[in-house]
Amino acid sequence: MSRWRRVVSLVTVVGVSVGAFLGVAPVAMSAPSPGSSVAPLNSGFRFGVASSGFQTEGYNRDSNWTRYSARGQVAEPVGNAVDFLHRYPEDIAHARALGVAVYRVSIEWSRVEPAPGRFDPAGWAFYDRVIGAIVAAGMTPMITLNHWVHPGWEVDRGGWNRLGMADDLIGFASRVVDRYAWAHPSWVTFNEPTEYVRREITFGGLRPENANRMIDGIVRAHRSLYAHIHAVQPDATVTSNLAYFPIPGVQAFLEDLFPRRLAGTLDVIGVDQYYSVSLLDYSTASSAVGDFARSSQAPESIYYVLRHVAREFPGVPVYVVENGLATDGAGRRPDGYRRADHLRDTVYWIQRAVADGIDVVGYNYWSLTDNYEWGDYSSHFGLYTVDAVGDPSLTRRPTPAVAAYAEIIADRGVPAGYRPTRAPVSCSFVDVPESCTHPAVVR
Repeated sequence: MSRWRRVVSLVTVVGVSVGAFLGVAPVAMSAPSPGSSVAPLNSGFRFGVASSGFQTEGYNRDSNWTRYSARGQVAEPVGNAVDFLHRYPEDIAHARALGVAVYRVSIEWSRVEPAPGRFDPAGWAFYDRVIGAIVAAGMTPMITLNHWVHPGWEVDRGGWNRLGMADDLIGFASRVVDRYAWAHPSWVTFNEPTEYVRREITFGGLRPENANRMIDGIVRAHRSLYAHIHAVQPDATVTSNLAYFPIPGVQAFLEDLFPRRLAGTLDVIGVDQYYSVSLLDYSTASSAVGDFARSSQAPESIYYVLRHVAREFPGVPVYVVENGLATDGAGRRPDGYRRADHLRDTVYWIQRAVADGIDVVGYNYWSLTDNYEWGDYSSHFGLYTVDAVGDPSLTRRPTPAVAAYAEIIADRGVPAGYRPTRAPVSCSFVDVPESCTHPAVVR
């Protein structure tokens, strides 16, 4: 069992014990009674899909993550992923057919700068084609400047152990901004920076004693890039998305590391949400112990996340940069929850959050296709499933969630009488004690 699963298992056991001590019985998951009503999301709300370069492109250049893969530090090598490098026209066409307004991609630093100061015209040309195709399809690019990957030559220089790493990244990212500002993209400077730091320590790219050096470097780079983006593209929306963890105390600590230090330089609060654990629901408690990555998300958890973020960062709009459900290849997680139902249930709770006055301005589904999940291909998140290991053709096969998402986008949400397939549970570790005192309700 991984360290993360051990932590969550301990938290779950403690939570269930606390619930028993308080005399509160666990609740079973069941459909609520009829009578729900939610309004459509307004025309300004942005639906999107999300991806990242390293996880989808294949044919990756030397980087910290190709080295982790080659050294066997992960379960499966990255290989050529789902070959977005050559299949991007098909994927962009699928996104266009869905009707999404936003297509999130990242620019792989090592692809465009394979050696210090040497920029590869072929690397730039690939991203020129991708960004151009997204715009031509009527979508807005959301460009991530760093999605946990940096070139091998930076590793050789010391990576984030070295103070100059932030300056190198600012130089690369500023070139990206200058090159693609014409497309009027939105920008994510760093994807889940707390996870970037944690993983660099875990895989040996960062010495633990230098964690603060990396954190400070990311904060400095973000602030510099925020200023540069707005100088080049004054109407830009810039964020750095926060990985949301349902562990009491941990979430507040993570928010202190980055979002609070980035105050004034986040045009939206970007949030990624995948996990939840409840005191009162034995089904999520048991699955958290058994298979946390695939079984721990209750659909109303997004509502608790949005409510928490709006409370902690008042006056700043919220954008769900990533959200999705990890399943097996058939689109089901171990308890039978299906991707299409999860997607509809999640959007219902976003509509409820908006109805309750929370300024949610967008939602990206992770991900358009299955991809390399930072160590293996066993977790499937894609609207389109792809057997990256067993199918040389890398055929994109639509899951039922494709039709579900297209309908959601066309209708600006789920219909007024939609009933979530699973009743909400209270006392979620996503937001305690508020989730106990003011639990989510279907109405």
